Amino acid sequence: MVLAAFLAGLALTAVAAAVCAVRGVRLWHQARATGREFTAELATFEERSARTEELLAASEESRDELEAALERLRVSRARLRVLLQALERAQARTRWLRAFLPVP
Repeated sequence: MVLAAFLAGLALTAVAAAVCAVRGVRLWHQARATGREFTAELATFEERSARTEELLAASEESRDELEAALERLRVSRARLRVLLQALERAQARTRWLRAFLPVP
């Protein structure tokens, strides 16, 4: 009876060890696959981060160019206003000449 109990315990121990070994191997494979996935995702994230940094740098450069263009536009508009005012004054001064000129 003791021998049968010992053999049954030994068999259960062997089965439990086999189950643990199979589950351990599965866990090891899963951990390797998960590690590869994490590595791939981190590489993708790194590439996207680098691309974002490049785009931000280009954006800042474009912003600087835009600010310079806006400043040139302000100067040009101020000159245009001065020229328009001069034209209006000249037209006002020469308005009386229209009476002598034939208008088509």
